[in-house]
Amino acid sequence: MQIGPYQLYSIETSEFALDGGAMFGIIPKPLWEKKAPADEQNRISMVTRSLLLVSDKHKIIVDTGNGTKWQEKFKDIYRIDLDNLNLEKSLAKYGYTTDDITDVYCTHLHFDHVGGNTQIVDGKLEPVFQKATYWVQKENWELANSPSEKDTGSFMSDDWSVLEENGMIQFVDGKESFLPGIENHLTYGHTTGLMHPIICDSSQKLIYMADLIPMAAHIPLPWVMAYDIQPVQTVKEKGEILPTIVDEEWFIFFEHDPVHQAATVHYDGKHYRLKEVVTISD
Repeated sequence: MQIGPYQLYSIETSEFALDGGAMFGIIPKPLWEKKAPADEQNRISMVTRSLLLVSDKHKIIVDTGNGTKWQEKFKDIYRIDLDNLNLEKSLAKYGYTTDDITDVYCTHLHFDHVGGNTQIVDGKLEPVFQKATYWVQKENWELANSPSEKDTGSFMSDDWSVLEENGMIQFVDGKESFLPGIENHLTYGHTTGLMHPIICDSSQKLIYMADLIPMAAHIPLPWVMAYDIQPVQTVKEKGEILPTIVDEEWFIFFEHDPVHQAATVHYDGKHYRLKEVVTISD
């Protein structure tokens, strides 16, 4: 898919699993399990899916997934599997390496979104994208470095500490646009200052939903996660942007859906629902 100056590629970086009840909040299991079957530990299958944007001047990756720094205990808890899908393999599929990346757009600093920012090489923490600028929302940075008790388990400083030490982080303040051809939308229900890039030209728009709508099953308004710091705010934010997405026929990109890369949305008079599944790249 081409939008504006960018060729878009879907970059799957890992397979993993999270508790289905946590992923669907107040929605009863008999309903959500029809969309996302659970394993014997009540976990649902998911992926971490980044978006690669390639233009003449930029090679931008949006989010970097779980990364490789996991101890076996946590790999087992989250069922993290890097054998079939991983960052290097997915980039190589389209002829790129981590050294080609000029910019890393961090939607927020939860471990399953920025774990691939850094890696351990010979016992030492290093940036994965050695030549890139890492873009981080200032509000989310402040939360990540002084998290509440509820948020503590979602943030891991090893995902960004070495980047700060090396002067590789560029802070974003508010909704300012900082990369060409990309608008910047902010939400606060899932976490403070969650950035959503909107890639646009005169005829098309694609929004990277991150954890506002992580999977196609989360399109209906009340289907929100227990992980959200303000679930009611999440519902409100979905209700504010989905009418525009429907009316203007935007594409929405799913970061965690194991089947669907992207889709359009329709409103049936009562609920917002999946309209047409879209493949960004094969």
